[in-house]
Amino acid sequence: MEEILNLRYALDTFYFLVMGAFVMWMAAGFTMLEAGLVRAKNTTEILTKNVALYAIACVMYMLVGYNLMYPGEAVNSFWPGLGFLLGSDHDPASVLSTSGADWYDGTYYSGRSDFFFQVVFVATAMSIVSGAVAERMKLWPFLVFCVVLTGFIYPIQGFWKWGGGFLDGLGFSDFAGSGVVHLTGATAALAGVMLVGARKGKYRKDGKINALPGANLPLATLGTFILWMGWFGFNGGSELVVSNVGEANAVAAVFVNTNAAAAGGVVAALLAAKFILGRADLTMVLNGALAGLVAITAEPLTPSPLVATLIGAVGGAIVVLSVLGLDRLKIDDPVGAISVHGTVGIWGLLVVPVTNADAALSSQLIGAGVIFGFVFLASIATWGIIRGIGGLRVTEEDEYRGVDVAECGLEAYPEFTSGTK
Repeated sequence: MEEILNLRYALDTFYFLVMGAFVMWMAAGFTMLEAGLVRAKNTTEILTKNVALYAIACVMYMLVGYNLMYPGEAVNSFWPGLGFLLGSDHDPASVLSTSGADWYDGTYYSGRSDFFFQVVFVATAMSIVSGAVAERMKLWPFLVFCVVLTGFIYPIQGFWKWGGGFLDGLGFSDFAGSGVVHLTGATAALAGVMLVGARKGKYRKDGKINALPGANLPLATLGTFILWMGWFGFNGGSELVVSNVGEANAVAAVFVNTNAAAAGGVVAALLAAKFILGRADLTMVLNGALAGLVAITAEPLTPSPLVATLIGAVGGAIVVLSVLGLDRLKIDDPVGAISVHGTVGIWGLLVVPVTNADAALSSQLIGAGVIFGFVFLASIATWGIIRGIGGLRVTEEDEYRGVDVAECGLEAYPEFTSGTK
């Protein structure tokens, strides 16, 4: 029996770590996607932001965020209490002394592997914010907000569902984070965009919307494929264990449905773009893939592959309409992050009861509303304080020259942006 427990513990820990590494690789996907969709003069700054935000997220979640989200003993179902740093890992003797149903008491994989898997999720939420406020926000105010979101805002709302808080008690269902991760990131981004304003030249006084195309669509496409691959860890790892036949089958089903939803999102976005815009718009297609992935994230296990494809397809159609709709409202999002992760994140939450009989639409609506309301208020307050202290937006001259020069002093494409060889 001891040999079997050793093997299962090792297998589930290894699986968890590998899935976490897949999700960490999504940081590269977000970086490449955003670098491809911003203009050349703003590339270095977006690269700097993504590397820095990942590191800050890791530090803040280690210092305080993980204990906020997963407290040993919460004060109540709304407030988890405040704890710091990581505790010790499971004692081998304690693990090996368990058996039967007691095995699933939280000791079936390393506690450190759980932290690693969770920390890459919080970094994903912050990455969503990066692209939405690109090309006009100062670097350092963005990084200050990163400290607050990853250390406090994200963990508190995460506790309400995944840490055993009141949303979990209400029956709110969010398997891998359409709400906890994606809606949170999009809502924080929306608050930032509303305060920092649109890029210069994006919206004309006569109502016309000017396109400000990205500098490198091959890079954006590469980023999308990296995210697509990383999503197998995002959803697949959220099954948490793989060391028995039932769990192994479940992980396989999650992989298949995740892939199917992304494919459905691509096809639907491609058709919607052709029908509405009259062309096969690559940026819409790329966002269609991501929309399909976000849509299935709330429940990637219970649908059949065909239904998962349809859920992703609806997400792909929604994202096209949302991107165009937000533009009409003069909410300037250079990469479409608010639409992909926010609008479609809500769709993913609301469609869960269609395939999961244990979920209720009322609980899903409450969960989506609570996450949006809390994160928006906390984020707009944080952004507002930061703006009051040091400002959020670069000067008009710096925006014209590009934030690469203004914020980083280094151009990503000097031969193209400065005219020198």
